[in-house]
Amino acid sequence: MAVLQLALDLMQTGRAVPIARESVAGGADWLEVGTPLIKSEGAESIRTLRREFPGVKIVADTKTMDVGSLEVEIVAKAGADIVTVLGLSDNSTIEEAVSAARKYGTEIMVDMINVPDKVRRSKEVEAMGVSYVCLHMGIDQQMRGEDPPIDILKRIVSETSLPVAVAGGITAETAGMYVEAGASVIIVGGGIMKTADITAATAAVKAAMSGAIVDTGLSKKYGEDELFKAFSKVSTCNISDAFHKRGVMIGITPRIVSGQRMAGRALTVQTVNGDWAKPVEAIDRAQKGDVIVIDAGGSPVAVWGELASHSAVMMGVAGVVIDGAIRDIDDIKAMSFPAFSRSVAPNAGEPKGYGGIGMEISVGGQMIRTGDWIIGDESGIVVVPKEKAVEVANRALDVHERENRTREEITRGSTLSKVNELSKWEPVR
Repeated sequence: MAVLQLALDLMQTGRAVPIARESVAGGADWLEVGTPLIKSEGAESIRTLRREFPGVKIVADTKTMDVGSLEVEIVAKAGADIVTVLGLSDNSTIEEAVSAARKYGTEIMVDMINVPDKVRRSKEVEAMGVSYVCLHMGIDQQMRGEDPPIDILKRIVSETSLPVAVAGGITAETAGMYVEAGASVIIVGGGIMKTADITAATAAVKAAMSGAIVDTGLSKKYGEDELFKAFSKVSTCNISDAFHKRGVMIGITPRIVSGQRMAGRALTVQTVNGDWAKPVEAIDRAQKGDVIVIDAGGSPVAVWGELASHSAVMMGVAGVVIDGAIRDIDDIKAMSFPAFSRSVAPNAGEPKGYGGIGMEISVGGQMIRTGDWIIGDESGIVVVPKEKAVEVANRALDVHERENRTREEITRGSTLSKVNELSKWEPVR
């Protein structure tokens, strides 16, 4: 029977302990003191978990790359039962870690993250005496929508005698297929910790590991063909956080009804001085679900109104963004067409036909190309370059889901400051 390992990838021991307690109640077998927790709180985080859970196996995810003997000694004395060493490390480091593990009564798990030939390396470390290998898809790889390495897992299971752990974006929906493929240890982090009910989420993963079909929708990673669905689930605030505050348009105001959101690929338009010919012509060029983005040079004369909006709705256009003026706001809101503009004015210009469609433009301080993603809501507009869209969408969903646990802890009586231990993490001066 495969075991469930909860990855406590947090920065605060004070948050890790109650989460671990709830997860063990739901069926978690092993507890992993995650790399962020060890780096932020040191070996004391391992000691705390050891004292709190004397009968539970503790994994110290040190990801050791050098001085294998010393790092194993540190965490073994703190109470770790298993210590991770990177498969990319030198053979001497792994051999030293194995020797120290035998001395202190612990075991070594080799993490295969970014190892080019994971099957060959698994055979090599097996000969060195390690106890486990971990087939680990890193978070950054997950966010790029890479597929789980099921075939590699099956080969390692068939070509070595080592128990194989798997980690990286595993959820209740996917845990079962890893067990079926031969995994001995299922490592889950966000798929449990990004929920308000840790115990129920853990139980769902355990049920999935036993063959149950579970559908939570949590921690799903989206690909290129699912971007509209992904961006529709998150706010511009989530995207800004995930995209390191890049892509935010400045000075463009939402002209939408409460609760409305917009997401779609950009079709760019350039025009000047209230000339609405190219903006309107772009409606005929747009694909269903596109957002028409107009660089009108900030002109105070409207280049878009009710009739353009009605035409856009009939063509399936997802919305319009204008670095310039718009009019007929009451009518546009009545038809629930998402519109964003720098200003509002009653007067329109004349259709002279200057400018163009499809070129790179600048709107609200952001460079935009046709095909880039435009996401808008009541907080504003964010632009995501098409090359980054999959990664940013998945990272934004991760931000959105992680807020679930923070919200739950606040509901239970904490505060945002206390949850994040803000004073502790202020820069040392």
